[in-house]
Amino acid sequence: MRYPILLPNIFDHPFTYESDFELKIGDYVKVPFGKSNATGVVWDEFEKNNKKNFKIKKILAKLEVSPLKKDTIKFLNWFSKYNLIPKGMALKLSLLSSQAIENLSEEKYKDFEVNVKNHSFELSKEQKKSLKLMNKFNNKFRVHVLQGTTGSGKTIVYFEALKVLINKGFQGLILLPEIGLTGQFEQKFFEFFGFKPAVWHSGISKKKKEIIWSGVNEGKINVIIGARSSLFLPFKKLGMIIVDEEHDQSYKQDEGIIYNARDMAIVRASFENIPINLITAVPSIETYENIKKGKYSISKLNQRYQDAALPNYEIINLNNTKLEKQTWLSKEIIKKAKYHLDKKDQVLFFLNRRGFSPHVLCNKCFTAFTCPNCSINLVFHKKKDTLLCHYCGFKSSLNRDCTKEGTCDFIFSGPGVERISEEVKKNFPDKKIEIFSSDTMNKKDSSEKINKIINNEIEILVGTQLISKGFHFPDLNCIIVVDIDLSTQGHDLRAAEKSLQLYHQLSGRAGRTGKPATVYFQTYSKNTKMINEITNSNPDLFLDRELNIRKKNKLPPFERFISLILTGDNEQKLEKDAFYFKTFLEDKISAKVLGPVNAPIFRLKRKFRVRLLIRGSKSLKLQDSLSELIAKYKFSSGIKLTVDVDPINFN
Repeated sequence: MRYPILLPNIFDHPFTYESDFELKIGDYVKVPFGKSNATGVVWDEFEKNNKKNFKIKKILAKLEVSPLKKDTIKFLNWFSKYNLIPKGMALKLSLLSSQAIENLSEEKYKDFEVNVKNHSFELSKEQKKSLKLMNKFNNKFRVHVLQGTTGSGKTIVYFEALKVLINKGFQGLILLPEIGLTGQFEQKFFEFFGFKPAVWHSGISKKKKEIIWSGVNEGKINVIIGARSSLFLPFKKLGMIIVDEEHDQSYKQDEGIIYNARDMAIVRASFENIPINLITAVPSIETYENIKKGKYSISKLNQRYQDAALPNYEIINLNNTKLEKQTWLSKEIIKKAKYHLDKKDQVLFFLNRRGFSPHVLCNKCFTAFTCPNCSINLVFHKKKDTLLCHYCGFKSSLNRDCTKEGTCDFIFSGPGVERISEEVKKNFPDKKIEIFSSDTMNKKDSSEKINKIINNEIEILVGTQLISKGFHFPDLNCIIVVDIDLSTQGHDLRAAEKSLQLYHQLSGRAGRTGKPATVYFQTYSKNTKMINEITNSNPDLFLDRELNIRKKNKLPPFERFISLILTGDNEQKLEKDAFYFKTFLEDKISAKVLGPVNAPIFRLKRKFRVRLLIRGSKSLKLQDSLSELIAKYKFSSGIKLTVDVDPINFN
């Protein structure tokens, strides 16, 4: 009998194979492919092939693995169509290194045995009301948004909702935006449920991933806490998906296979016909619009846990105070920090820039140190004594011969967290200080550092955006935003939305245990109205205004954007191809084709980059017609096309 077998590769169709044994859709098989053997899945439709004579190879074996569910296959087909990627690459996301893991012994899953604790956390009136709404339609697909002030106890509410389904034998998936959050979150989960969840992200060992993949597929593991990629695990009996911090930009994968994990989670829930809960302090614009249209239900938690007050805000106007040369902290802000430290409050200096300095140039020859592979500045990391490119990883030392004479005389322009940390140490030499950024917190000792912060053994933190993402630091009652002006720059239609979400999340780290807390903004900007707007306790006012601006200008979520990024080694050839490609598309597609323009980061990893932008109606017809046209167009050799549906980043 003949079967269509999809392979986890760059093919958009299954291949036809023969078998003497009977198979059904979703079965995992071993087949000969080229000079080696490959794992494939019996797909739901045959390849469309007009050739009459082609040799059909035999399936070698059926693997001892529970089959991939038909709902999951439908989801992967849709995912491939929506994001304009081959079906085989969608399947690859569901496998482990292109393999299916055959059944393991029961012993391997014993760490994840479900034994739900019987306890009752006392929920507030608001929490009970939200839980009731969340549990209302738990037997079918629906999208519910739980919006709550940071520190209002959103996690406990969705834990309670998940507990109901786990007790019925269903599996649950909790998506988190950052790997760094999983450790503290895992502990919180264990305290509530009394059993260990399986944690899934890129830092997990291959051996552990094999156990988790198999356990999820066989229904032996009930709860996964994971980053984006956990969405594609082959769940046997998925009962609920939770997307924590749904607004977070980290859910967008913008390298390799490009997709938005939050949006794809909603689609997977609809194919599985199960509930999905989006959790946030400030919804994304897309989510907010769906709430307004009545597509998503919503419940709100306005009171913080144990009625802790939200922090106060204070603006330090740098136009009224003179900063000393090569300093970034005003005397007034140092005085405020000292006041809080004397009260045994933890203090955070916030600046969303890694390293010591974002610009390094020579005072004699005026050479700025840029990456040889990318058209961006190298960032100086003093701790490693290295100039580093944050895009391609290029490293260089500071030892440079000057084109004028001798060696270069360096000027470090602008601050990063390392530089602010140095200044803080000068002002508070007897305090324990820690930098909290992706350079310092993705190490093996990061959970140890987090425990020290929780226990107030570290008195001052100097942190980037990473610190705003869901951490609970009980003694943090003073946050100093070193320069709010830096955060509102960039070629980004979402800049205002991102600032709103960032500062709500950031201020939510302060005053969580009831002590009075303050967030201080240092700024040269005379537009204090903007700061008042993005820190308003009711973010809906800002989101309403933002939605009106987007609607008026026909911007997402009211139109679909699809970015087409062309890359190549030869600048002239690339620009020519981009113009030819635009001309080819223009009269064949019912959408606007904007560009081509050089990407803001024109050269990245030694490749030149040119962008086109498709603006059209929100329907799959746009992807269908674009997919057909791309298949027909022949690019010059060396030119690569990357498609980004619903782009968040325009670099």
